Amino acid sequence: MTTNETTGSPARLDYARTVPKVFRAMIALDAAAREGLDPVLVELVQMRTSQLNKCAYCLDMHTKDARKAGESDERIYLLPVWPEAPAGVYGERERAALALAEAIARVGDGVTDAVYARAAEHFAEAELAQLISVCFTINAWNRLNVATRNLPGAA
Repeated sequence: MTTNETTGSPARLDYARTVPKVFRAMIALDAAAREGLDPVLVELVQMRTSQLNKCAYCLDMHTKDARKAGESDERIYLLPVWPEAPAGVYGERERAALALAEAIARVGDGVTDAVYARAAEHFAEAELAQLISVCFTINAWNRLNVATRNLPGAA
């Protein structure tokens, strides 16, 4: 069992080892959800969702992946406050995706017609379905890693 150096809390279990069939299905779902979408957009959505869900493991992993995909430090740093970021930092398509991702992460509040319509303006139907898939997949990963107390830096 691994211990979180910051909190002193032990990781709870090795999910991939304990239920490999479920873990492989999650990996396949994640890969299918990303198909046809811009990798940088996917990483932005995954980072923002992980911030909202307080998943340090996923935030660490997707920040590193975003940098590898060419994402700038400025856009990563401003992501928690993306609606207030200066014009031009995030494009309208990215802003629509981030608004949708936040609404899906905050499932208790629902996805308003305005948020959905904004996303539908910027994404073709198939792309929108893929984006929604990325959103629910990262939410599932976040919940899995928070529940099992998976540690940042292990990715």
